[in-house]
Amino acid sequence: MKPRSVTLASYNMRKAVGTDRRRDPLRVLQVLREVDADIVALQEADKRVGGRAAAVPHELIDAHGHYRPVPFGVKNRRMLDRLPRVGARVDELLKVDTRNLGWHGNALLVKPHVQVMDVAALELPTLEPRGAVLAELLIGDCPLRVVGLHLDLSGLWRRRQMRAILDEIARRPNRMPSVLMGDTNEWRSAAGCLRDLDGGFRIAPTGPSFHARRPIAQLDRIIVDRDIKIEAAGVHHSEAARVASDHLPVWARLVV
Repeated sequence: MKPRSVTLASYNMRKAVGTDRRRDPLRVLQVLREVDADIVALQEADKRVGGRAAAVPHELIDAHGHYRPVPFGVKNRRMLDRLPRVGARVDELLKVDTRNLGWHGNALLVKPHVQVMDVAALELPTLEPRGAVLAELLIGDCPLRVVGLHLDLSGLWRRRQMRAILDEIARRPNRMPSVLMGDTNEWRSAAGCLRDLDGGFRIAPTGPSFHARRPIAQLDRIIVDRDIKIEAAGVHHSEAARVASDHLPVWARLVV
């Protein structure tokens, strides 16, 4: 199996609401095109009301043509969904598309050449609804497991959530290198939930990504299996990125 270079990115897109307080999903897609990663983990990709529809509608992603969402087969239920004979036709009757992109705001996008072998939507321990998404992918003949996450504001719950994710990876039946990426909400670089990585993973040296207008905090992280080589890593700075969200995207080019 020949080693292959792959670029991954993580982006807290803040429900497509920019620093100018306008919701503009096209700006998010513009930023993703600029980053041009093979695999993207999104946080806050769904609206937080009703059925938590995608903040960047599926038809826009389809028209964009650069990525396809990884399907996880889960759906946030709405009150109307429970009505007999109506629930299955809510979107049709209201003439809206309320599909979400992932699970609890976490989503994964992949370019067409990336194959999806298996997926899982993870429930995480917390006082409020939190989850993570896991996909086992194939790039050429190289398998790669990717976990998209958005951890709690509470340090105690962050540690429990990180432990739950690491335990889930350990339980997976197939062995392959793993990457965790997303908004860790961890301000410290070698403490808190990151301490639980126990040397099995390394944090890509991307740099600070929050706040987008003046980045001082490295909340967004790409955490890679120790067997993966990091070729390069950084934060994507552009005029569009500084306005599209209050976080900047982070990226890493890996050899798997």
